[in-house]
Amino acid sequence: MIDLHVHTTASDGQYTPQQILNMAVEKGLSAIAVTDHDTVNGLAEAQKTADSLDIKLIRGVELNINWPTGEFHLLGLGLKEISPDLAEYMNTLQKDRLTRNDKIIKKMQDLGYDVSMEDLLADNPDAVIGRPHLARYFTKKGIVKHPQIAFDKFIGKGRPAYVERTGLNLDEAIVAIVESGGHPVIAHPMSLYLSWGKIPDTLQNLFERGVEGLEAFHPGARTTDCFRLRELGEKIGMKITAGSDFHGEKIRADRRLGHTCSDKKINDYLIKCDEILSWLS
Repeated sequence: MIDLHVHTTASDGQYTPQQILNMAVEKGLSAIAVTDHDTVNGLAEAQKTADSLDIKLIRGVELNINWPTGEFHLLGLGLKEISPDLAEYMNTLQKDRLTRNDKIIKKMQDLGYDVSMEDLLADNPDAVIGRPHLARYFTKKGIVKHPQIAFDKFIGKGRPAYVERTGLNLDEAIVAIVESGGHPVIAHPMSLYLSWGKIPDTLQNLFERGVEGLEAFHPGARTTDCFRLRELGEKIGMKITAGSDFHGEKIRADRRLGHTCSDKKINDYLIKCDEILSWLS
């Protein structure tokens, strides 16, 4: 069993890279991709742990891309050596996160809540802080009872403390991933917020621009949509991947390591595991 989309404490996950790799082995996974948001800081620890265990590590990253509708996250899977451009782009995205976090904190202060960047950073000294950290911080402060309520009431799109993110240029991100020895893959494509009438042409265009893979199977999508995406991707020539997008039970209780849509094991859907792993090696 494999899982090609997992997060650690290097970004917004609950578990350290070492803990994630140990959990993966305990669950019987043979390969796992660590794909933290806008950072590869967890890969060294993950690789060291993987080398001591009977599991293959797929070195990855998840990048935010400029997109007119919804959200476009691009996975870079199978990274070898991080190119100067990719390092620069990740640094740019991390700086943008800090600016965004500061704006969100200020909006919450304007709403009358006792929050500060100092407290937020003290709680997350080594992480690439994003909205999940803010949601947990607001829960700790007693502003909300559960992190999801923070999204629903304050920091989700259209809510009073929401701040738009800056993303990378897609073509530049593709080149940076390829230069790093990796393969560009569209993460959770349903988040692009496209109608089914527009998806085939969009996927064809993205493939022609250098996006090699499609994460057709994701826990945030309906099973019927996942199979529809797989059919479209395979017809175009894309590699089909699947992942849990696991962050940890305290962050997303509805996602489980090694499981994807409908909470089924990834291997129940991803029938070409050996082929995919060979591609990413």
